[in-house]
Amino acid sequence: MDGWTQTMSAGPLLGIATAAVLLLLILIIKFKVHAFLALIVISLLTAFATNIPFEAIVPTMIQSFGGTLGAVALLVGLGAMLGKLVEYSGGARVLSDKMIDLFGEKRAPFALGIASLLMGFPIFFDAGLIVMLPIIFAVARRLGGPILLYAMPAAAAFSVMHVFLPPHPGPVTASELYDANLGLLMLTGVIIAFPMWWVSGYMWGKFVAKRYPFPLGKSLFGEVKEEEITNPPAVGTVIFMLMLPLILIFMNTGLDFLRSVGAVDSSQGWFQLMRAMGSTPVALLISTLVAMLVLGHRRGMEGNALEKVLDSALGPICSVVLITGAGGMFGGVLRASGIGDALSGSLSDLGLPIILAAYVIAVIMRLAQGSATVALVTAAGLMSPAVIGGDFSAMQVVAITVATAAGSVFAGHVNDSGFWLVGRLLGMDVKTTLKTWTVQQALESLVGFVFAYLIFMLF
Repeated sequence: MDGWTQTMSAGPLLGIATAAVLLLLILIIKFKVHAFLALIVISLLTAFATNIPFEAIVPTMIQSFGGTLGAVALLVGLGAMLGKLVEYSGGARVLSDKMIDLFGEKRAPFALGIASLLMGFPIFFDAGLIVMLPIIFAVARRLGGPILLYAMPAAAAFSVMHVFLPPHPGPVTASELYDANLGLLMLTGVIIAFPMWWVSGYMWGKFVAKRYPFPLGKSLFGEVKEEEITNPPAVGTVIFMLMLPLILIFMNTGLDFLRSVGAVDSSQGWFQLMRAMGSTPVALLISTLVAMLVLGHRRGMEGNALEKVLDSALGPICSVVLITGAGGMFGGVLRASGIGDALSGSLSDLGLPIILAAYVIAVIMRLAQGSATVALVTAAGLMSPAVIGGDFSAMQVVAITVATAAGSVFAGHVNDSGFWLVGRLLGMDVKTTLKTWTVQQALESLVGFVFAYLIFMLF
């Protein structure tokens, strides 16, 4: 769309975005239109309504769809294969039994959440959730009861770590824009991560499990009968298979952290190679290939049998991948319409305290266009001159960074690809996902801002 400039102001653009979201919900919830079709139709109508040039509409939709699909398809596809091998070999059952023996049945949701907090330090939200799902499903199948009791604490844990803690890209980018001390930001994030998760993940998970007590349906990894499992792997082997992608990805995020503080030269060949090996798709590919050997060949699974197990993992995820890609398309059309730039200009002088202004701008950007990363980077870029030019202590700058991150996660809904990923992975319809996951994201955001404001006032 070279040479095109959006002439509509922020008000009409925000009105169009709101109407598009409402129409999408009506189509899906009331008229039962399939989410994939509804998202495409609404994306097209939104593009027309926001005056995107006709010749750019389809390329914009395809580019946004493909950009989301490229990352999600590789991640979910490889993650599902890895999960299927863990499940089919009996590894998920073995590990879930061990966790229940160690922590007890009543503490299983808490244990899953703590494990996810630890796993979420190096690994991105969506990748971590995919890797953890076989264990979540195995525990839910073993103990029975609502799937949200086990899945919500784990999903919330990955979200908290991804949004608030370096070396994840969002907080690292915000810290660079604000010139925040990265070490202080990491220390602060580690301290507040547990109470944020306990309120918005663990306690909320127990609450929604009572309100929406639906059991685990047919999981992405299918049902494996007890009698089909022979010679299950040892617990240590299963833990190794789950830790392998984490170790590889941690190498990547750790190198990025070292680059951000100037400890390594990112132009070096070894740095680029290690970054490539630790990228999420490559890490999951390596882990899947190792799982084929460790959980497949070494257990006597050869040739067509192994190929059929892996192939059976791909069918159930097709709907997840396509709907998530379409959600990314809708968010991409909103971004291409210029709503972000228009809102940034109109919000530049709110007359609010700086920490509250940063939070509000990130919230509005998140609600308007869906992407948490875009909301965080936009808000931090807009507020950075005032933050850098202000007379703030190092901890106050960290608090503003945390507040901006908190705003960027607020109430993810239908224009956020992550909304569709979580809802479809857990077998929820749109209405239930809004009442559970969207509210969890809002709660996580509000709790995060409360902590940020307290730090700002005290230090």
